[in-house]
Amino acid sequence: DDFGWQQEGPLTEEFETPFWVVGYPSGIKPFYHMPNPDRPEVTLSSDLLAPEGYGEIIGGGQRVHNYEQLYQRTIDDGLDPSNYAWYMDLRKWGTVPHSGFGLGVERVLMWMLKLDHIRDTVPFPRDMRRVYP
Repeated sequence: DDFGWQQEGPLTEEFETPFWVVGYPSGIKPFYHMPNPDRPEVTLSSDLLAPEGYGEIIGGGQRVHNYEQLYQRTIDDGLDPSNYAWYMDLRKWGTVPHSGFGLGVERVLMWMLKLDHIRDTVPFPRDMRRVYP
């Protein structure tokens, strides 16, 4: 599985400023992450980690844009490609190389405000006791 809170926390406690982690191993990233053509054992992906134990605030990378490669990566990950038919179809009919990222607004706020829990950043939190705003 991917780098989680348990791994990020201790690592980020060693730094005082945000830092990038690049080239995650292919085996821990989802099937849609593009392997590095020069080093297939790692992906063209990166995460921006906040310091002081706060962890990932941005995650991104290049996506597999070739249908055959994407299909094979689902098989290699032990997944059923038919469960991802809509996603596969996007590649089957042609697409260009592309990348993307996700920014965790709540995580950024948690780090900037030095909060102890992410639920303190959510305007209308939902949990087992509170499902409705």
